[in-house]
Amino acid sequence: MGGVVPMTPIHAFDSAPAALALCDAPTLQPTRHDIDLDGLLAFVIDGVVTPAEADAIVAATEQFGYRDEAPGISTPPGMRMNKSVHWVADAALMRPMFQRMAHLLPQTLDGAPLFPALSHRLNMYRYDDNDVFNIHTDGSWPGYGLSEDRADMLEWPKDVHSCLTMLLYLNGPQDGVQGGNTRLLRPDGSAMEVQPRKGSALFFRHGFGPHSVRHIGCRVHGDVSKYVARINVIFGAA
Repeated sequence: MGGVVPMTPIHAFDSAPAALALCDAPTLQPTRHDIDLDGLLAFVIDGVVTPAEADAIVAATEQFGYRDEAPGISTPPGMRMNKSVHWVADAALMRPMFQRMAHLLPQTLDGAPLFPALSHRLNMYRYDDNDVFNIHTDGSWPGYGLSEDRADMLEWPKDVHSCLTMLLYLNGPQDGVQGGNTRLLRPDGSAMEVQPRKGSALFFRHGFGPHSVRHIGCRVHGDVSKYVARINVIFGAA
């Protein structure tokens, strides 16, 4: 119900898993499709990861174990009704993912340049039967990475911060997911929906300013859970 539970963990692997080291994927041809939200920034990039890579990410996060609570995040009761696990991924996963699509991302936002890396802290969500994430706006976050000894999560410099949410869809209707669209709201209250597509990612402005996109993680039905990773796109001094 959105409360903070003390000692909720943020995970990392003891060593970088080979299954999560992204290689060249010549079959992927990432393409961008802009979404009409009456002036608000939102777009989809198809072909960010392969189906096998998406499956490996899901398998990794299930090893950590999903929970009702999320570490250090409080939401109003009844807003976030899904399961969560947060983890700090390795550069072997995050760097190639960024490189595949960097040319399709905004090169500046609010005068700040695109930082040449995605935050390595991933907020994973699993939507089981009847789970929903009701209307909300995503907050802005610092970037994070792992310490050299892999024991600590390190915050990146203060002059870089996130401006875009990246929702990486790790499965979808082709896997049996029923429901689970992401509903994006325009300033006038009208909406359009993005259907999860395995390996694609939805991007939109976040933070608590006038350019942020309110949205809903629509309810999932049935026996197949929906998996999505929230990843923060960072802007600021390179």
